[in-house]
Amino acid sequence: MTTTAKSLRAFLGAAPSVALVEVAEAKGSTPREKGAWMLVSPQRIFGTIGGGQLEFMAIDAARALLSAAPHPYPLPVDDGERGASTLTPASFSPFTGRRSRQGDEGQLDSAEQNITLDIPLGPEIGQCCGGRVEIAIRNVDEKMRADLLAASETSDAARPHVYVFGGGHVGHALASAFSLLPINVVVVETRADALEGMPDNVVTRLTPMPEEMVREAPAGAAFVVLTHDHALDFLIVGEALKRDDAAYVGMIGSKTKKATFKSWFLKTTGGSEDVFARLVCPIGGDAVKDKRPAVIAALAAAEIMTALVSSAA
Repeated sequence: MTTTAKSLRAFLGAAPSVALVEVAEAKGSTPREKGAWMLVSPQRIFGTIGGGQLEFMAIDAARALLSAAPHPYPLPVDDGERGASTLTPASFSPFTGRRSRQGDEGQLDSAEQNITLDIPLGPEIGQCCGGRVEIAIRNVDEKMRADLLAASETSDAARPHVYVFGGGHVGHALASAFSLLPINVVVVETRADALEGMPDNVVTRLTPMPEEMVREAPAGAAFVVLTHDHALDFLIVGEALKRDDAAYVGMIGSKTKKATFKSWFLKTTGGSEDVFARLVCPIGGDAVKDKRPAVIAALAAAEIMTALVSSAA
């Protein structure tokens, strides 16, 4: 499975010279939150602090730091009195975030390894977010490389798990949609051929007893059930609803299928109305009347991500 740590290791391995760009403060409406970060090398970037002109400026400043060259264009600074921002190339050092003496703009002291940019997100830079962002830029040394990798590995391990039961058309579409998201995806099937062609960065499990995967799943997992067999769907969903620590339990199907499952669940398994109410069916809601697999997958992926984020909050 592709993880942030794996991608980060590859990026760092190909980039001897790297700068860390981090949102140190975020006030008001901003593209990303405090703590968001990206890495910048002379040729490539890894991650994002929100895109747009703010990110372009930060990338240019980071590359100027890496090359110890003057910043290619002026940056906004506080005038110290009114709190307004102006573009004043003769008074701003992009390497220190402070006013510099006339004639020495852009000169980086040999001991200086940091840049701090205080940027209002207004017309001065062509953005209308309205907030203000402080960007910290640092050269990445060997210790920081190790720290970034360790933090990424910890973050990867904490990713929520999503179990997709069924590798049919919708299962494949869901796997593709989920493969782009920061989650651990496991596709479970009883048929070997149904697992062929799955995205490389999802885990596949071939088992004659898929309900066992429900029992083995970590707390906070999401379960979405769409096998080729309605009886198997009912068995898996019934097992998933026993997990009161599940972030999401969903089943593909119609109102009739949901009603049939409810009758089976209440009469055969001894389930309760309260527990049954946790089931999402149909997945992705019914506001959009489009049954194409890719559309169902897009709607369901958004629904499941919302449940995962809400559960973690």
